[in-house]
Amino acid sequence: MYFDPEYERMDRETLGDLQLERLQSTLTRVARNVPLYRRRFEEQDIDADDFRSLDDLRNLPFTTKQDLRDNYPYGLFAVPMREVVRIQASSGTTGKPTVVGYTRNDVRRWARLAARILTAGGVSRDDLVQVALHYGLFTGGLGFHYGCEELGASVIPASSGGTRRQVTVMQDYRTTALVCTPSYALHLADTMDEMGLNTNSLSLRYGLFGAEPWSEGMRREIEARLKVTATDNYGISELMGPGVAGECLERRGLHVNEDHFLFEVVDPGSGEPVAPGEVGELVVTTLTKEAFPLIRYRTGDLTRLLDGPCPCGRTFRRISRIIGRSDDMLIVRGVNVFPSQVEAVLLESEGLGPHYQIELSRGESHLDEATVLVEAAEESTATGSVMLQVEHVKKVEKRLASELGVSFKVRMVEPRSLARSEGKARRVVDKRSL
Repeated sequence: MYFDPEYERMDRETLGDLQLERLQSTLTRVARNVPLYRRRFEEQDIDADDFRSLDDLRNLPFTTKQDLRDNYPYGLFAVPMREVVRIQASSGTTGKPTVVGYTRNDVRRWARLAARILTAGGVSRDDLVQVALHYGLFTGGLGFHYGCEELGASVIPASSGGTRRQVTVMQDYRTTALVCTPSYALHLADTMDEMGLNTNSLSLRYGLFGAEPWSEGMRREIEARLKVTATDNYGISELMGPGVAGECLERRGLHVNEDHFLFEVVDPGSGEPVAPGEVGELVVTTLTKEAFPLIRYRTGDLTRLLDGPCPCGRTFRRISRIIGRSDDMLIVRGVNVFPSQVEAVLLESEGLGPHYQIELSRGESHLDEATVLVEAAEESTATGSVMLQVEHVKKVEKRLASELGVSFKVRMVEPRSLARSEGKARRVVDKRSL
């Protein structure tokens, strides 16, 4: 299914022409209306009229999160405030929130792009979509909400929290599609178990999950427990929110809405492009944003570009799922580790549940020590002996050391003993600087 087949199946040459036209328009607008870009273009002798190829993009300066903070709240807006009809902000997970503005046209485009992602994930106008993301300054809830309405699906604005109420709504209203973070999907599954609810009695068919890194193992866990087809999607508040990229039902990477966004993947240290297929930091240039255009914005998210056609017929390029953030990378005894790598091992290990937390501390020898707290699987506590649990732990510790190159202590804790999150899960507690 396609929402915008004219664009989603556009041939690459025509798409390239459209991107260049929109890039030239955006550069002209920011050079005229945004002091930061006007100053930087002048300092580097950049003339928007000189751009004749998309390859020239790499000659432009990066925009960073610090730039957004330095120009808080409205310094990067490209239109007068009288043209801004919506103000939203990032969740502030990695620092001070960034404020984003939308014109009326921005909001309309946002709704259509979110509708594309929903459609690619299997949602149609016949579905009842429960949006269990926070409504308010955070873009997630409202982004998908308007996408559902644009698509013509029935939207249930459940927002976040009230997990037992969420389950009741899902059951009584016969929800067919769920939108939330993957960690909250597992929390919902746990709550259903506590309530004695058989998920086979629900009407759920599709789940669209994002806003935090998650692994294939977590996808399998969610699908098995909620009986849904789970797809990944990507969007950050600075760019738009939901609607930037998302998986189709083939689930071979996330299709980027390339008619509205230019993607690059660069080395996080040098800023130079990485080789095709290599992991690097995602850099995005907006092509159609009016109120808050961004040029070569360093997202901090790590991914890789995927080549080759997708069987779904969409011609937009794809990215792999987000591995983690460059600023979330753990350095343990000089070894780089991402929480998602730990998660992948845990979810493929016998006797362990999907909920975990990584604790970092300094040992008596002043060396880094990493401990993974992971809940025992409920079936293992019911049927397994202490000796068997110890054996599971030893196997996981051995595999983590082998695959990640650094030793982790693994401590198995009681089922449901780790704190649950109604938004983005807190996976790492770093006590080394406390």
